[in-house]
Amino acid sequence: MKKRILIVGACGQIGTELTTELRSRFGSHKVIASDIREGSEELMRSGPFEILDATDYYAMEDLVMRHEITEVYLMAAMLSATAEKFPLKAWNLNMNSLFNVLNLAKEKKIEKIFWPSSIAVFGGTTPKKDTPQRTIMEPSTAYGISKQTGERWCEYYHHKYGVDVRSIRYPGLISYKTLPGGGTTDYAVDIFHKAIKHNRYVSFLSAETTLPMMYMDDAIKATIGIMQAPAGQIKIRSSYNLGAISFSPKDISESIQEHLPEFRMEYKPDFRQAIADSWPQSIDDSEARDDWGWAHEYDLEATTRIMLENLSN
Repeated sequence: MKKRILIVGACGQIGTELTTELRSRFGSHKVIASDIREGSEELMRSGPFEILDATDYYAMEDLVMRHEITEVYLMAAMLSATAEKFPLKAWNLNMNSLFNVLNLAKEKKIEKIFWPSSIAVFGGTTPKKDTPQRTIMEPSTAYGISKQTGERWCEYYHHKYGVDVRSIRYPGLISYKTLPGGGTTDYAVDIFHKAIKHNRYVSFLSAETTLPMMYMDDAIKATIGIMQAPAGQIKIRSSYNLGAISFSPKDISESIQEHLPEFRMEYKPDFRQAIADSWPQSIDDSEARDDWGWAHEYDLEATTRIMLENLSN
């Protein structure tokens, strides 16, 4: 069967860039973008688009059958900071959308699923440095609880029904192409916008709060990489640890000051500090590197330069 891809949540931070890259690789007509509302003009022009409520099973089934979809990338989710304000809404969106695609695959209506997990699955009792693939989790946020539960269901559907579902635990992601989307790590995107516009930033995390981060191009490469790998190489069917760089607000501030010496940072931690404190500082992703050849390319210096150059333009 020929590959035909559906992206659910195509207008989000990751979905937008994933759609662009998949269309460039496989052809615009083979990649159907969908979301609850229309996206940017560029996204809408680049190929087929459908309005879709990811929690509506029958609407998703109809779209899958009409377009003869073989693979689904389920990128729709309510992120950490927003989910703390609306925990039941976050649970319903994050879990029901996942069950919809898992059940479509169980019924052999699609062949392969990508579902994103997150470092939010970890909690305050998790080892902070070089967090192992298998460890104590105990997430303390609505987002993390939904992601840890999702991991267990992914593994269950793979072992029980043979569903080919693949997942990675994203760290914080940095991109100049889309605005921050309500995540705790999104300070590392917002800071560049504020640096260029105002030469100052008020951080909602303390200076030394170190978190795992990644430039978006690496995340897109990992997402497509795990989906392209032969099924036999995917040995973990819950979700793979994925790492690249780790830094604190102080580190990123100093990196920006190398380019903008006048830039100044203030620190006023809010409720997101407790979320960040429950997450790892660095990730052991050796199993992803060994099993399907994951390798990151971008460090903090390269990320800072790319962000400032592109946002200035």
